[in-house]
Amino acid sequence: MITITESAQAHFRKLLETQDPDTHIRVFVVNPGTASAECGVSYCPRDSVESTDTELPFSGFSAFVDAESAPFLDEALIDYAVENLGGQLTLKAPNARGRKLPEDAPLNERVQYTIDTEINPQLASHKGHVGLIEITADNYAVLQFGGGCHGCGMVDVTLKGGVEKTLLEKFPELAGVKDVTDHSTGENPYY
Repeated sequence: MITITESAQAHFRKLLETQDPDTHIRVFVVNPGTASAECGVSYCPRDSVESTDTELPFSGFSAFVDAESAPFLDEALIDYAVENLGGQLTLKAPNARGRKLPEDAPLNERVQYTIDTEINPQLASHKGHVGLIEITADNYAVLQFGGGCHGCGMVDVTLKGGVEKTLLEKFPELAGVKDVTDHSTGENPYY
């Protein structure tokens, strides 16, 4: 899951010497699987370990990873480089924003990946989201809005000016998008 180089392990052991006994580290991802995903490392006292955490034992300490972050930290690397004025800890997690799809992945998977990594993080600022229902035989992406977008008076602008524009630019093989959401049942949450 996570590779921690020898130099990074030594750095963590040195930092942990100043902490209460039985304190370890936690490696995590904030907003995993989205374009705004960020990785971090923090102290982890034993009493903050959850039963669903994964424990990665190292010499002198353990690294704990929460269940939500774990799949996004696959192939992650933590390194510590000694420099003239100190050192630099780096954490590289190539899957933090979601696994990259192969170029030959089916169209529906590539569209869903774009929705998950580019469109939904923008809609999240209004507490909304959109999901792909299907791609029709005539290449229309059928979408359903939820959250703050369900019943929103601006959904047509979001659909045409944002979602459809983004999807058609990335996937010229699409003929367009269709919204199957029954917005009359929404509570018009934002406008």
